[in-house]
Amino acid sequence: MKKYFPLILRIVVAVILIQTLRFKFTAHPDSVFIFSQVGLEPVGRIGIGVTELIAAILLLIPRTVWLGATLVIGILAGAIIMHLTSIGIEVKGDGGTLFGMAIGTFIMGAILLWLYRKQIPVIGEKL
Repeated sequence: MKKYFPLILRIVVAVILIQTLRFKFTAHPDSVFIFSQVGLEPVGRIGIGVTELIAAILLLIPRTVWLGATLVIGILAGAIIMHLTSIGIEVKGDGGTLFGMAIGTFIMGAILLWLYRKQIPVIGEKL
């Protein structure tokens, strides 16, 4: 299990990121609502979607997992901050599901970064 855990975690995070892209790229009303609340519609919605796609791809390439995980942490930190400051924990009656997914994906990204920390150029060998 120890051998496969990092791979499974990478795939899970990549799937979560890719799954949310259809909402961003098709201008789903919920996605438009969220990004409108924080003043980032439509440029932020599309830009963050592209960044999530890049992060998902990087997570699936063994040499770039650290970079993908770093992007995931940054993206989800922004989402968590937006939930706490602008849009609220519960969005359109979802019971906090979106916020919970942001927290969970952030944690998984942090775990991945920790597991692949030695791959980080220049500083990785010192960690």
